[in-house]
Amino acid sequence: MENKSHALMAGIFAIALLVASIAAALWLGRDRVQRVPYEMATRLPLEGLNPQATVRYRGLDVGRVDEILFDPEMPGQILIRISVRPDTPVTESTFAMLNYQGVTGIASVQLDDDGSRPNKLASSKDHVARIPLRPSLLDSLQGKGLEILEQVQTLSTKLNILFEPANQKKILSAFENVSRAADKIEDVPKKLEPTLNRLPALTSQAEKTMKSIAGLSADAGTRYGSVADTVEYDTLPRINQLADDARTSLQGVDRTLDQFNRYPQSVLFGSPDRAPGPGEPGFVAP
Repeated sequence: MENKSHALMAGIFAIALLVASIAAALWLGRDRVQRVPYEMATRLPLEGLNPQATVRYRGLDVGRVDEILFDPEMPGQILIRISVRPDTPVTESTFAMLNYQGVTGIASVQLDDDGSRPNKLASSKDHVARIPLRPSLLDSLQGKGLEILEQVQTLSTKLNILFEPANQKKILSAFENVSRAADKIEDVPKKLEPTLNRLPALTSQAEKTMKSIAGLSADAGTRYGSVADTVEYDTLPRINQLADDARTSLQGVDRTLDQFNRYPQSVLFGSPDRAPGPGEPGFVAP
């Protein structure tokens, strides 16, 4: 009976010692740093993110995820509450992204800052500040997945139409036309070669022709000067004299016509006597 009593006491002592050891380890290993709380709100999927996940600021461990819960005020929105060291430089331009570790799929929260608003973001248990959560590369790919698949399907449909038998014939015909055109282009230099060989002789002949034209131009200029002198000093005075005579004759014709218009009877009886003027016999003052 005494042996059983000693064994029971030894067991109780061992259990008490184990509990005390665990409590001491927990007490010694607990985090005595007063952390600053923040939260993030998102509608993105959070695969691989669990409470107690690591929070890093540009790769450095600065805190942990405390809680993940649904937002009671906005259905479909998830709140992620974290706590970080007080020396973490969280500013108004700090943002968060999910960072996935290798192929395990375990996620952590990665904090970063674009520096656009360097003012420190104050937060407390009574007024928890919110950090925006941006989609990660994987989230962006998932969001664009349907659009990418639709584009791939459209491209596949167009390729199928392109490679239909009728279109294949058209493509082959186009290639054949291009090949024939290339062959004709290769023949062009051969056909131009005789003409190119004659270019030096043609150039020489053109130079001689230009010299002949220049000589004719000079001769024509000399002749033109002589003709101009003759016209100026001989022909033009005669023309002017003829013009004066013609003008005098026209004036006489005009006077005759005017006399006929006023006295048509003068054709039969002659011109009427002119009325005597002042000082002449028969003049009567009006």
